[in-house]
Parts: sequence; C-alpha cells; structure tokens
Amino acid sequence: MTPREVVDFAKKNNAAIVDFKFMDLLGTWQHTSVPISELVEHLFDEGKGFDGSSIRGWQTINASDMLIVPDPATAVMDPFTNIPTISMICNIIDPITKEKYTRDPRNIAQKAEAYLQSTGIGDTAYFGPEAEFFVFEDVRYQLNQHSAMYTVDSTEGNWNTGRMESPNLGYKPRYKEGYFPVPPTDSLQDIRSEMTLLMEKVGISMECHHHEVATGGQCEIDMRFSSLTKCADNLMWFKYIVKNVARKHNKTATFMPKPLYGDNGSGMHVHQSIWKGGKPLFAGNAYAGMSEMAMHYIGGILKHSRALAAIVAPTTNSYKRLVPGFEAPVNLAYSSRNRSASIRIPMYSPSPKAKRIEVRFPDPSCNGYLAFAAMLMAGLDGIQNKINPGEPLDKDIYALGPEELANIPSLPGSLDEALDALEKDHDFLLKGDVFTQDIVDRWISYKREAEITPVRMRPHPMEFHLYYDA
Repeated sequence: MTPREVVDFAKKNNAAIVDFKFMDLLGTWQHTSVPISELVEHLFDEGKGFDGSSIRGWQTINASDMLIVPDPATAVMDPFTNIPTISMICNIIDPITKEKYTRDPRNIAQKAEAYLQSTGIGDTAYFGPEAEFFVFEDVRYQLNQHSAMYTVDSTEGNWNTGRMESPNLGYKPRYKEGYFPVPPTDSLQDIRSEMTLLMEKVGISMECHHHEVATGGQCEIDMRFSSLTKCADNLMWFKYIVKNVARKHNKTATFMPKPLYGDNGSGMHVHQSIWKGGKPLFAGNAYAGMSEMAMHYIGGILKHSRALAAIVAPTTNSYKRLVPGFEAPVNLAYSSRNRSASIRIPMYSPSPKAKRIEVRFPDPSCNGYLAFAAMLMAGLDGIQNKINPGEPLDKDIYALGPEELANIPSLPGSLDEALDALEKDHDFLLKGDVFTQDIVDRWISYKREAEITPVRMRPHPMEFHLYYDA
C-alpha cells in the first residue's frame, strides 16, 4: 500500500487508533499508539519521535531522540484490539542524519537483501522458519538473594497422569511421543487452528500445524517461505498472534528453547534459498539435486556456524537444547533427508523450485531480522569464496561412536563460547556494511553483561542437590 492507500484502508475499517511496532536489539516487539487523527501522509516521511535510550541495546541518554517511520506496505488491522486499530511495522531513523539507524534489526535485514542484489549472485533470498513453542496453563518463577524457583504446568503434561483433576481423563502425551497424535491427546487443535487463521488474516501464507514431540503442549505452526525482511516481519506477527491467542484462552505461550527438562526443546529450523529473475538457483546436478552454488552456500554456513550460533541460538537457555547426543543437531555436517545433521537438504519434491537447504540449529528465541541476515551473509561468503562443504554425512549421527564423532566439528557448548566465536569470526557480516562493527560489539557486550554474567553468578537448584552436603 501507498501512504494514501493506508489512510483510505484505515477509514474503510473504521480504525480509531494507529499502532506503530518496531523491534529492539534483542528481538522483542515494542509499540506506541496514536489516535487516527495523526494518520496523515507526511507521517510516512517525517516519522514520530520517541526515546531511543529506553530501548534495550540502543541509544545513550545523551543522544536519545529517534524517529519511528511506518512502512505503509505492512499495514494491517490488529486482530486483538477491542478498539479498531491499524498496525504498521516501522523503520527507525536518526533525526539528525536522516539515515536509517544502524542498530535497528529491520534495517540490517534490508541491507542484507540489498547486498545480495549488489553482488549479482541473486536478487531474492527466501526464508521459511518452522518455529516451535509450548502452550502452558501456568508459569511461575521467582529469584532473589536467598532463593530461586520456577514451575510450568500443562494439563497435557505427562507428569500430571496421577493428579486429581475432578476427574483426570488421561490422554496426556508420553515423553517424546507428542508428535502428530489426534485429539483428545492433542488438546490444542482448535487453538492452533485459530492461530493459523489469524495469521492468514494479517497476510501470512500458512502451510500446516501440528502437535510437536514433547509432552505438555509443544506445538509447531509452519508459514510459507517469503523474502528475508518480509519473512522476519511475518515471524514477529507469528509470535504476537501465538501469545495473544493463548492468552485469550487463559493459557500462556513461550518460545523459550528449553522450558522442560528431559523432553524435547523448541527449535526453529530455517529453510533458505536464493533466486534470480524468478528462477531458483539452488537446483542442479550436485549432491541431492543441488547446484554448485547451493553447495558453496552450505560451505559458508558450516564454516561460520560457530559464530552464527551467537545470533541464531542467542540465549543461555539455547544451549540446554543444543546438547550432544540429544534431540537437537549440534554436529556440523550436511545430508539429505537426515535430521541428525545440522544442515538438511529436504527431499519432499523433485521440483527445482523446492530445492533449498534447512539449517536446524537456530531456535525461536532469536531475532529473526538478525538471524536471517547473518545466515544469508555466511552463505554468500561461501558462494563468493567457493567454500567446499566437504562430504555429506548420511549416517545417523546420534548413533556414531566417539572415534567417528571426533572428526566432526560441533557447535559451541554455551552462549559464552558462541560469543567468543563471533568475536573471532565476523568479517563476513561486515561486508556491504550489513552488520557494523558497532552492532557486533554491542551484541556481544550486552549478552555478556545482561545474560551470561547474571546466570553464571546465580546458584542453581541442581547445585544444592549435588553439593549441599559437601
């Protein structure tokens, strides 16, 4: 839509409020709202001022003034507000230079797309994330100097088979057996359907939904692939809709990678490919029907995967999921059909348009704009430098012995290790000024100061179990 069309769209839908949404550095949507009288065409040029120093990872207080500029192409009616509200995703502008803000994740995603086009390699990078999440009925957590606790609960949780529920009707998925059961074992069918239909209502093309492997309300809803920035926009609507539909049903949804011990965590497998002039470039005569370009793209992802982990698996909790020998792929290998490899080549369709790679170690706690941009930059580095990905590994990696595993590199074992890798290996992100040195440094310093150090300093309940009687 053009600005004029947005104004007309708002009038047609009797909008009374305009909501501006934008992304902080870590990956959480922020917003501010104005009455419909403020929706005038020059707003799309002049923007609206706000305090950038109050946003995580952004401005200092002595340079706090920033501008929100709405993108008219993103205008939709918010499906949750009681008062009719038109919503737009915004770009962030420096009011002095009038340049896009370098720490705005959406700007980084847009620069990555522009860089791809500048290389001549392709004109469109398509991404398709499969975000998993949990729906719980109760979540409580607390921490202070002398205590810490958390508890989550779900009527589906297999731990509740013996609970008095007046009556307890059973049908609770067994641990690691939650994949694809029908109702009543799958109690979230209608909730996921509601989420899916609302996603379509805001313009996201959807593919399917189902219960996931874990007990206790693990779900997956798949959206159709889209271009990089558009896909990251869609992912934010995805999370917003999942959380708000859950809240509507007096439930709570989380994209935290590992909320349960001893069962599967939530990943976000990301399908990706490059096209040019409407033609797919990843189909060819190499391994699994891929092109030489696609193989080099895989080579770039594998080469930079330890650094990428700091962006695509960006929380300390991410590495409770990425543990060797368990459900998430931590071994840096590629294969066709093989879900134990960190990069899989799906083999569902022989169509050249379906040729893509699937990177399996990201999780949905990531900032989609940064994660997609970083993976594209790693893949492009592989293409530009013709990085050989090595031989595919078509065995079940989980079943390999120590001698065979010793020759396969693996992901970092912690966020701290991943940040060390990013500190050493980030030149590929700086090409085309897509990521700046400032954003890399700020990401590393924020994660260490605000997340790693507090977690490292706090005693853990398991330590009391292990050491209290020392």
